[in-house]
Amino acid sequence: MNKKALISVSDKTGVVEFAKQLEKLHIDIISTGGTLKTLLDADVKAKAVEEITKFPEMLDGRVKTLHPNVHGGILANRSDESHVQTLEEAGIGFIDFVIVNLYPFKETILKENVTDKDIIENIDIGGPTMLRAAAKNFQDVTVIVNPEDYEKTIELLSKEELDVDFRQQLAGKVFQHTANYDAMIANYFTDNETFPDELTITYEKKQSLRYGENPHQRAVFYENVLDHSASLTKAEQLHGKEMSYNNIQDANAALEIVLEYEEPATVAVKHMNPCGIGLGENLEIAFQRAYDADPISIFGGIIAVNREVDEATAKLMNDIFLEVVIAPNYTKEALEILASKENIRLLKLENMDQKQVMKKFVSVKGGLLAQTEDDGEVGANDLTVVTEKQPTEKQIADLLFSWKAVKHVKSNAIVLAENKQTIGVGAGQMNRIGAANIAIKQAGEQAKGAVLASDAFFPMPDTVEAAAKAGITAIIQPGGSKRDQDSIDVCNEHGIVMVYTNMRHFKH
Repeated sequence: MNKKALISVSDKTGVVEFAKQLEKLHIDIISTGGTLKTLLDADVKAKAVEEITKFPEMLDGRVKTLHPNVHGGILANRSDESHVQTLEEAGIGFIDFVIVNLYPFKETILKENVTDKDIIENIDIGGPTMLRAAAKNFQDVTVIVNPEDYEKTIELLSKEELDVDFRQQLAGKVFQHTANYDAMIANYFTDNETFPDELTITYEKKQSLRYGENPHQRAVFYENVLDHSASLTKAEQLHGKEMSYNNIQDANAALEIVLEYEEPATVAVKHMNPCGIGLGENLEIAFQRAYDADPISIFGGIIAVNREVDEATAKLMNDIFLEVVIAPNYTKEALEILASKENIRLLKLENMDQKQVMKKFVSVKGGLLAQTEDDGEVGANDLTVVTEKQPTEKQIADLLFSWKAVKHVKSNAIVLAENKQTIGVGAGQMNRIGAANIAIKQAGEQAKGAVLASDAFFPMPDTVEAAAKAGITAIIQPGGSKRDQDSIDVCNEHGIVMVYTNMRHFKH
């Protein structure tokens, strides 16, 4: 008696040729709905599943394979005499191959203006049930969920080498696929629940990477396919070498920062910290300010901009060595200039205004930390002036600019800024005065008249004393220390403005 294959696929890529190859190997084919029509139209001698179940499809296709004649044939253990006898007594034949892929839930949910009804109807029930049954019984059943496995399966079948190890590999792919499918459905139903008791997240491989942070580490780039926001997973690489693990980390940091600003902006990043941020009336000015902020560290850096790169800006960029440039677009002239360097990676990311509230995940040994994104914002009306001296309009603008910047600097973080430009960045130090000293040293004489932002409060007045000595005129910080008054007193003594945000921006 010929072996049997049940084929029911939403993605019909290669299925006709695969079915014909099965026929040549004397495997009988059972099929359903649209797949059956496709096969019959191609002269494949397929039987309708109703001939097996002796029961018609019903409920608009919701029920067609959920039947003992299907699942008994899939799940029966061929080496168990009682299973074999049970099927013989019930008149049920074995099903030896299950070729199934699922209703396009992901594709449906990503459509514009899709209705809840459409989404619900694209939750597959029979497909996952058959897949899981066949995968459970991989000792006896070959199950295929991915069309890419058709060719290898036929090759092994033809050589009579389709063994249990290969079937187990296919079964593993099934459970990965159904887990991914169910996770997307679960996320759809629990979208309004920030932190459910049981968290299931799913990502799809975007790109295999040559290595991780270091050459001895393995790495892969995964994509959250349900994320609609501007992200590197949506970027199109126009030129240059393949992105590395560190490139992606740095590029993501640059992107997150540049999305903070609405006017023309340039952000330069090294090791996930901004080394220069500049705003301007146009992109050329913004880039020049970001470059001038730290012309040493920008070398080999990652650049993100929020306007189309024009010829003038491209010429400035081309004068230095850059690893990556991210932009919403490039003029033809700009692209020609930048692409003259073989290795620079040029990424085009349209719709940079698309934002979506997201969760942040960090793996720890044996667990996962999750938190909401730091999307806290502060405006001029949210500031509390705590010093005798009041800020000018220019100082308020500089303070708010520096506050957005310090949010993206590793703690302890200090940022000095003036005229829409960072001039000193102190990042990731074990104490706040250490970060301040780095930022002040970097700024040099430019510190005079500049403003200072601190991501958290001052536990003691030493940072303010250093700022006063450097000529800083205004400070923005969260406030909340038991010794706040000590810092306020130093400010009043030196005529420095200090404002509180009542919000901190720790970034570990």
